[in-house]
Amino acid sequence: MRGLAMAKIESFDKYSKDYDEWFIKNHDIYQAELNVIKSLIPSDASGVEIGVGSGRFALPLGIKIGVEPSRKMAEISRKKGIQVYEAVAEQLPFNDKTFDFALMVTTICFVDDLVKSFQEAYRILKNDGFIVVGFVDKESELGKQYQLKKEASKFYRNATFYTVKETITLLREANFADVVIKQTVFSGQTDKIDSVENGHGKGSFVVIKAIKRTNLKEI
Repeated sequence: MRGLAMAKIESFDKYSKDYDEWFIKNHDIYQAELNVIKSLIPSDASGVEIGVGSGRFALPLGIKIGVEPSRKMAEISRKKGIQVYEAVAEQLPFNDKTFDFALMVTTICFVDDLVKSFQEAYRILKNDGFIVVGFVDKESELGKQYQLKKEASKFYRNATFYTVKETITLLREANFADVVIKQTVFSGQTDKIDSVENGHGKGSFVVIKAIKRTNLKEI
């Protein structure tokens, strides 16, 4: 497992500049993804981004703390003023019940153990806290293209793509509930590129928000 994890991190260390430039070249898609995530996060909530990367989402969303296993990516985020902990999603360096929310954007396809990652997010969330997971739907047009080309990709060669159903199942396994789903980036519809709709099945980029379910004895 460690070899696979290191292989995933290596790509981001080696091509960190290329990764960050994608957001500049694909500004409309990036803005659409940012918009849908922003619609699910209250402005006064304190959160952490797991897999903060170069800070492209944390910074405009006002998230001041991030977790990132890639040293090069972490350096970019730190230069933007984000406090970054170099760690993996399966072992977060925070105390229980620390944050109002946890954000994961295009992170789930790169972790080794997604259930463990969700369980760790659950652990660091306050009671009634929530997780927001943004990802490219495996069953979408873009998801299918990524899978076909993954062997030639700098970043997605070692990625594992998930469907919406699979992701919700794993979130529930980690004891999250009250799922809300939104979608954006509609293939072939440039006039709708930054629009946001409820549900999934049409947009390539899906965001799921789920609440930390707590037992009565924990409250």
